[in-house]
Amino acid sequence: MTQTALVVTSINGPNRILRALADGAQAAGIPFFLVGDTKSPKNFALDGCEFLSIDAQLATGFRFAELCPTRHYARKNVGYLQAIAQGAQVLIETDDDNEPRPEFFAARERRPRVARLSSAGWVNAYRYFTNVLLWPRGLPLDAVYAEAPPFETLPVETADCPVQQGLADENPDVDAIYRLLLPLPQSFRPDRRVALGRSTWCPFNSQNTTWWADAFPLLYLPAHCSFRMTDIWRSLVAQRIAWENSWSVLFHEATVWQERNDHNLMRDFADEVPGYLNNRRIADTLAALSLRAGVEALGDNLLVCYEALVRLELVGRDELPLLDAWLHDLGQLGATPR
Repeated sequence: MTQTALVVTSINGPNRILRALADGAQAAGIPFFLVGDTKSPKNFALDGCEFLSIDAQLATGFRFAELCPTRHYARKNVGYLQAIAQGAQVLIETDDDNEPRPEFFAARERRPRVARLSSAGWVNAYRYFTNVLLWPRGLPLDAVYAEAPPFETLPVETADCPVQQGLADENPDVDAIYRLLLPLPQSFRPDRRVALGRSTWCPFNSQNTTWWADAFPLLYLPAHCSFRMTDIWRSLVAQRIAWENSWSVLFHEATVWQERNDHNLMRDFADEVPGYLNNRRIADTLAALSLRAGVEALGDNLLVCYEALVRLELVGRDELPLLDAWLHDLGQLGATPR
């Protein structure tokens, strides 16, 4: 059986959702890695969970663990590396406020036969799962109302989807503008899936996402950018590189529901402004890059993409040594040639 692992980052002590994740992972035989930070409880202990304190992260010997800033979501990258070091071939990631349903722990299918959308530009994928006005965090605001091809007209094909975005019911991943102005809870229809192929953009998050080993280098979460954009800009880079390998990104039914942690919505809004203003510019820049096909080119492609984001002055130049450390660590684990 392909070894699957679960990775989460949290500064909380064992709460109801972390216990649910640990219990479900144990029952499914899935190793569960929880990445802590400086604010984490010193005596954290949870059956069915390997807790990675800052000291434990440094003890891994990963170069990335030494260089990454503390008190940052990007330390989740250390959890990915530790899971890979212990033999993971499929990684599932979520957050500590997503309640798992039983199907969250079920085996994923990498090459499903699904409705597939290509050459569509920016698409609000949520429109295929609800009739309510709803859009994913990171979608350009002028694409919220953009018409998407009717689901019934999409060709049904076998799609290679080594990156898969599961939705979240009740409190889905929407931006601060939605949360400030429009109603929640909202949930999604459970009977559809859609794969996004070449020249199709839709941001995806790190809250209910599955990755196969071929695509592990694309897991990289940048640290030197807006906190609310770290997983969103990762998703744009991953989509662009996926095109070179004829990969699609699958959006599928909700397998979690979110009981959202407390947030300051105006602070979230401020952190999202770089995305509102620049996500189209980022996509246009990435689309124009010359990249190479093949899994052996993923590391070089990542460097090309992040160098472009640095030139746009949206990601800090200090990101490049971090990315180099990530690729070095993956190379040491045999996950990418380096």
